[in-house]
Amino acid sequence: MEKAVKILVLNNEIEAKLLSEILKDNNIPHLIRSYYDLAYDGLFQKQAGWGHVEAPEAYREEITRIYSEMSENIQPE
Repeated sequence: MEKAVKILVLNNEIEAKLLSEILKDNNIPHLIRSYYDLAYDGLFQKQAGWGHVEAPEAYREEITRIYSEMSENIQPE
């Protein structure tokens, strides 16, 4: 895999899992990193978001598009 860069911040674990599955289905190389740290009992997640997606820069546009479409479809009414 090319050098991975931070693409976007995720809000929660459900969002992370859903996005990861969609990216896998589209054969997009990625890594989900959680900000959870046992020593700080999740303090960083409360301040900075649940975690983020890393991927090669070449996939940034596609990942952000997929994330936007996914987010629109899971918004409560």
